[in-house]
Amino acid sequence: MKHLITLGAALLCATQLSAQQLIWGVGYSDYSEGSARDANVLELEYITTPFRTFGRFSASFGAAASLDAENDFFLGAGLSGTYDFDDRWFAQASLMPGVFVEGTAHNDLGQSLEFRSLLGLGYRLSNTSALSLAISHLSNAGLSSHNPGVNTLTLRYHHRF
Repeated sequence: MKHLITLGAALLCATQLSAQQLIWGVGYSDYSEGSARDANVLELEYITTPFRTFGRFSASFGAAASLDAENDFFLGAGLSGTYDFDDRWFAQASLMPGVFVEGTAHNDLGQSLEFRSLLGLGYRLSNTSALSLAISHLSNAGLSSHNPGVNTLTLRYHHRF
């Protein structure tokens, strides 16, 4: 019975995780704390097929991971939305709570639970690829008395499946 429940749960998850796009990003993180060490960053994001569409806006689930040159790491999952201005131009926004692990004590954000919010503007090169420029903010939303936050600017390449 235990194996049957596990298999059922895996099948439910698999149907909801059918990929719509993978996004690779390169950028720069600027920590608000004066003693923190700003760094280059690499990001990988996964966006599922939209679960809801309202005209030009679509809502999806997503997951993101980022690693910077100071070995600071973030892994989160949450909601992602896309608004299509036309066939080529789009805006993207997301909110993803997750886990932050600082690589150096200088880049302490106050606690491990952090929230990443993102806003980006993109251009579709073809049906399967796009480029976007995004700014994201990572902070603990005031859940800790120490809440310096970090802002990241990324150039992103989107690949649709």
